[in-house]
Amino acid sequence: MRTERDTLGEVRVPDEALYGAQTQRAVENYPISGLREHPVFIRSFILLKKAAALANRELGALDGGLADSIVAACDELLNNAETYRPQFVVDVFQAGAGTSFNMNVNEVIANLANPERGTYKPLHPNDHVNMAQSTNDVFPSAIRIATLLLLNELLPQLDALVNAFDHRGDAFADVIKSGRTHLQDAVPITLGQEFRAYAAATRRATRLLRAAADELRDIGIGGTAVGTGMNAPRGYRHVVVRRLNELTNLDLTAAADLRESMQSQLPVAAVSSALRNLALELTRITNDLRLLASGPQTGLAEITLPAVQPGSSIMPGKVNPSMLECMNQVLFHIIGSATAVDYAVQAGQLELNVMMPLMAFEILFSIEILKNYLPVFIAKCIAGIEADRVQCEVYYISSPSLATALNPIIGYAKAAEIAKESAKSGTPIPQLLREKNLLSEAEIARIFSPEFLAGQAD
Repeated sequence: MRTERDTLGEVRVPDEALYGAQTQRAVENYPISGLREHPVFIRSFILLKKAAALANRELGALDGGLADSIVAACDELLNNAETYRPQFVVDVFQAGAGTSFNMNVNEVIANLANPERGTYKPLHPNDHVNMAQSTNDVFPSAIRIATLLLLNELLPQLDALVNAFDHRGDAFADVIKSGRTHLQDAVPITLGQEFRAYAAATRRATRLLRAAADELRDIGIGGTAVGTGMNAPRGYRHVVVRRLNELTNLDLTAAADLRESMQSQLPVAAVSSALRNLALELTRITNDLRLLASGPQTGLAEITLPAVQPGSSIMPGKVNPSMLECMNQVLFHIIGSATAVDYAVQAGQLELNVMMPLMAFEILFSIEILKNYLPVFIAKCIAGIEADRVQCEVYYISSPSLATALNPIIGYAKAAEIAKESAKSGTPIPQLLREKNLLSEAEIARIFSPEFLAGQAD
């Protein structure tokens, strides 16, 4: 162990640690979850520190040699992220605003750059690594950058899910089935139309998520403690944003009002809400697929899912909709995380929202679990769904709701009579029409075709 000092006194720090006294205090104060910051969040912080050093050097606020040392340390951390990740030890549940994690990053950079750990000479974590910064402008900026970076990994997976639904829609375009409203038999629809509607809903939710993400591009770096820019050189915020864009290609902009960007985390709430809305839509779709696949003998059984694992430890041969069940759990977690973000976002007081560490963890974890699961979900579930064409036909052809198609041809009263007789006798409506000589065979074929039954809105 080595002994370091901070403004509160002496602290014992492990010799091998690149972090220092303030980080060690946080480790001792917040032994809560064992969870550490997301790798993309760590990366975003380091990118901010690098951009700040470049900006301070460019503006003449920081000695060129010290700036070069910071940049070199940041590059070492960025290029060898896995090696250095154990140095970022602050729990995701920590002191308000994220000061503990900001100092964790500052201390690691300083100790990596200095010849001797714990001396902070010539480079100091506060005076140099944190120059022209405050946790209060760095942490919310890092949330926005990290969320944008991680969304860049999620959005292509959502596009792939849309395509998978569309492909199944094309494959099932000619499969007529019974529609259902109120969970009761309704007029026919094609299975392809159902799946193309799933694609359309996912596409819309993804579009709303993209639109919300654009709000994250305004960042308040340069506001320092309360949004007034105290201790930052003139023009700093514009230079640091330019440097960040060179490093990230995220098309970031300096916030028009630095006070607003520190007081309000509305852009984070917008993205979290868009993720929740996406999760709600995907939950609805996932539940539909579980219903459609229920059975195989006593459920709807209109589709079959790929079998990915045995479904029971006691019932031989049972296969469950395991991929859909897992997706439900992922989506439920996202919905719950969004509620936590809601509470955190409204908890801002006066010039600062101190609940940002919770926001960072919840929104990044939600994106992470969804983007990790979607490729497997698409490959092992959606892409392999098949239609049980026989079962679909059995249901739709025996449904009394088919009589609705006869309204403009034989009239509502006669159609209702046919529907009642079909329901009572179990005789399919096309057969009753033949037996009663109400329509010709050609007319029956025309009326009960996919184009007539389910294609009139296209």
